[in-house]
Amino acid sequence: MPGCVQPGVRPSSWALAVLLLATALVGAIPARAAPAPPPVVPVGAFGWPLAGMDGDGAPASAGAPGAVTRLFDPPPHYYGRGHRGADVAGHPGHAVVATGDGTVVFAGRVAGRGVVSVQHAAGLRTTYEPVTVAVAVVPGAAVRRGDTLGALEPGHRGCPVAACLHWGLRRPSADPAVGALEYLDPLLLLGLGRVRLLPTDP
Repeated sequence: MPGCVQPGVRPSSWALAVLLLATALVGAIPARAAPAPPPVVPVGAFGWPLAGMDGDGAPASAGAPGAVTRLFDPPPHYYGRGHRGADVAGHPGHAVVATGDGTVVFAGRVAGRGVVSVQHAAGLRTTYEPVTVAVAVVPGAAVRRGDTLGALEPGHRGCPVAACLHWGLRRPSADPAVGALEYLDPLLLLGLGRVRLLPTDP
């Protein structure tokens, strides 16, 4: 077809140039980071997020205070559907406590729910909601494991009992494409969580 090939340039040269350009572009695309290993947590550094739970774990009865009513279900990507934490059964007014030593980085209301976030060592951050935040719990406040963060509020969606605490865990992501923080199973802090690897290709 006239005009498709420059005079003096053979079609095979065009094909080679396109192939080289495509190879260069593919090489310029950053590879997706491999999933980071689960956090290494010292034994005994963290505990349950509700006061009065024994150290042996949640009771067997699904309705008992402290029972995990909904497990972590990681989303396929940062904005995807899933369950970004674990729900723990309690009762309205149940004391919500810091699961480990750290610093409060947020304490306030988000979309009508009380939320507390605590920054721990190794970049780990725990979140607790819905909570009526204690007066002394303000950003910058140091907390120790077991310190009261507030009182559990009723009304958590999907909770099968009078009140459930949504307990979350995040850390900085190794893959900038998924956002600044990645969600983890908070039960990993207690040696109880399951590591679930998601496919890298949606």
